[in-house]
Amino acid sequence: MEFQRQQSIYLQIADYICEEILRHIWKAHDKIPSVRDLAILVEVNPNTVVRTYNYLEEKGIIYKERGLGYFVALDGYDKAINFKKELFLNEYLPVIFKNLDLLNLTFNDLQNLYQQYRNKSMGDKYEK
Repeated sequence: MEFQRQQSIYLQIADYICEEILRHIWKAHDKIPSVRDLAILVEVNPNTVVRTYNYLEEKGIIYKERGLGYFVALDGYDKAINFKKELFLNEYLPVIFKNLDLLNLTFNDLQNLYQQYRNKSMGDKYEK
């Protein structure tokens, strides 16, 4: 996993976990990787993963079963969407708006580019 400087690593890992939930890789009550396994996977200190898991547990996205590990909460999908929306609206969208202004792009330009992206991603989805 490549981390970006603009955001804390534990939040980037939380974003990754939410993406896995939103992509239905991990569903309600599915066990997610152990702290050690995820730390190895994303190449960080296990304490960073513990911080991520505690954060997601506070948000109600995952829960802990003592002695068994962490699992996706029953409403983890909905809470993951809310988490990602909040992150997008507060962190990414202001940067997008700034760049639209700097590059003199309109919402029509953006809409056309988005449609091209959707067409390509749908084509990729059916080719697999």
